[in-house]
Amino acid sequence: MTQDVLISTDGPVGRITLNRPKALHALTLEMCHAMSAALKEWAQDDAIKAVILDHLEGTRGFCAGGDIAFLRNSALNDGGVSGRKFFHDEYQLNHQMFTYEKPIVAFMDGITMGGGVGIALPCQFRVATENTRLAMPETGIGLFPDVGGGWYLSRLGGRIGQFLALTGARLDGSECLWAGLATHYVPAEILENIKARIVEKPDRIRGVLSEPVGTPPDARIEANAVNIARHFASDRYEDILASLEAAIADGDEWAEKERDTLGTKSPQTCKVALRQLAESKELTDFADNMRMEYRIASRVLTRPDFAEGVRAVITDKTNDPNWDPATPAEVSEELIDSIFAPLPASEEWKPL
Repeated sequence: MTQDVLISTDGPVGRITLNRPKALHALTLEMCHAMSAALKEWAQDDAIKAVILDHLEGTRGFCAGGDIAFLRNSALNDGGVSGRKFFHDEYQLNHQMFTYEKPIVAFMDGITMGGGVGIALPCQFRVATENTRLAMPETGIGLFPDVGGGWYLSRLGGRIGQFLALTGARLDGSECLWAGLATHYVPAEILENIKARIVEKPDRIRGVLSEPVGTPPDARIEANAVNIARHFASDRYEDILASLEAAIADGDEWAEKERDTLGTKSPQTCKVALRQLAESKELTDFADNMRMEYRIASRVLTRPDFAEGVRAVITDKTNDPNWDPATPAEVSEELIDSIFAPLPASEEWKPL
């Protein structure tokens, strides 16, 4: 059993505590397996009424994502074989949590990105704090908003999901609550008290989380909701860029900022993300979404942009990725179709 995630029980409550602080609790394959095994065991234990998911107290971040260094190494050295295994089993955990019959309470206190979003958003209760910084920044490293991101983001109103998927914008706790990504907002200073109350009353979690905890700050993103709905309205990436350019011509500084942000992202994975969200919104089964995302991940992992994006943004920190294809116009429909195409039957993703 890995020590990077602490598994325990506290009376009628199962506890999953992420414990990899030097990596901001980023998920390894072993952590995914440990979490999955614990959830399977508790599902069959009538004494366990609920599950708390958090990170080691006093450490930064809830979960900064998946093991990106491991995935890049796989892309460069084993043709993506071990990376696909990581995605496959991580997605099984995401689906297991989404369909779990007992309530899981995720405390998103701090950085919650990528794989962290993947384990927080399937939970019935998602608690944000003033420390929450939630984002799906994958297009900046040639990846895409996976781990169920297509499902969650496509179901947000006002094209907020498309905006988050393309720009990688970070939301604070009150913005998460406003957008519907968090179910509750709680000041960090009373989290331990809240957890203790859940252990006392695991059948009254909603009431415990809804007791007066003060009014969250205004959600800053709300001020730009009209701009987001207008400029990110299309599922064609070129249309979004053109809309922003037209506003820039009229002196719109917000549009210029977002245009410049998009200019740093992989054109390939921006187009992938838009199609991903459009297709996911039409799905009725989360397993079908994860099957689609696994197909995408299997292809994108070994495309040039992923290894290059990780090099530029994370490894070398030079922020000068050479995207291939270099422009949106060069990303053909045929390329996108190939990324979304079914895998051989024996290689398709399957739930646990």
